[in-house]
Amino acid sequence: MSDVLLFPFAVTWWLYIAFTVFVIMMLFLDLGVFHKKAHVVSIKESAIWSGTWFTLALIFNYGFYYYALSTFPTDPRLNAVPGFDAVVAAKQVGLEFLTGFIIEKSLAIDNIFIFVVVFSYFAVPAIYQHRILFFGIIGALIFRAIFIALGASLLQYHWVVLIVGGFLIITGIKILIAPEKVPDPGSNSLIKLVKKFVPVTSVIQGQNFFIRQNGLLYATPLFLALVFIEFSDIIFAIDSVPAIFAITKEPLIVFTSNIFAILGLRSLYFLLAGVVDKFRFLKYGLGLILIFVGLKMTWLNAIFGGKFPVLWSLGIIGIILLGSIIISLVVKPRIDLNPSSKK
Repeated sequence: MSDVLLFPFAVTWWLYIAFTVFVIMMLFLDLGVFHKKAHVVSIKESAIWSGTWFTLALIFNYGFYYYALSTFPTDPRLNAVPGFDAVVAAKQVGLEFLTGFIIEKSLAIDNIFIFVVVFSYFAVPAIYQHRILFFGIIGALIFRAIFIALGASLLQYHWVVLIVGGFLIITGIKILIAPEKVPDPGSNSLIKLVKKFVPVTSVIQGQNFFIRQNGLLYATPLFLALVFIEFSDIIFAIDSVPAIFAITKEPLIVFTSNIFAILGLRSLYFLLAGVVDKFRFLKYGLGLILIFVGLKMTWLNAIFGGKFPVLWSLGIIGIILLGSIIISLVVKPRIDLNPSSKK
């Protein structure tokens, strides 16, 4: 397909605004209506919300495809491109959104592991975890929008594409060969910096991020947990945003697919938090996915005339993801018969 953007911001700015308004409305319903009162999120509730977000993403995907199918044939800018096929382009748009959504959703599994560690370290009661993740998601949406805007500008240059692709390959290899290391929030430089400038109380008093004691403002462990989660998401965004740009050059597709995946992250956490450790081989699948998208940026796109088939990308990523999950469930962990050997 042509290098011409299908959804230039100057033409489709209203789509960005409409989508952002939709996201704000959903977030308001989430915290202001369904979770107005702090409570422990049940497995049933998280399953319903996970299904809701996934269904909304699929509905949006179809609407996105239908919008492209109805507007591309009448767009004089696109019809002036030699060999442009509106139907093929619309199908491509739908597949790119779906592939980007699946990539971001799979990479988000690592975030769930971080959530488990952070909530355990700061001893955050289950009743307040949704509130922290809610504000964490808002911060993630803002930072992702910034990252996507930067990516759309920088990835126009081929040498930047090669550097980012190489970075994804190296990151994927590190995931495959590096020993698994449990993050330690207490040793995080950002957490230490916050404690240096903001007095922190060790006591959790309700759902407050800050409290006043003796006329002084103190941060609570809930605020430290939020800071660490925001910091972790920024680190993960360095991988996930370029990974979707490896599938599509359309910032609108990157933005919407990324945001939809993030919106369902909280419910996915409450659904999988208790079993995430059972998917032992999933990290290797994620490593292979990053290597694949890195190769796509640095090599595969070039040998396929500038665009590796998105349907193939979707199939490869789906096989890797599903395979790593199946292997995790089938292959049982080895039991160490000599516990003293770990000492």
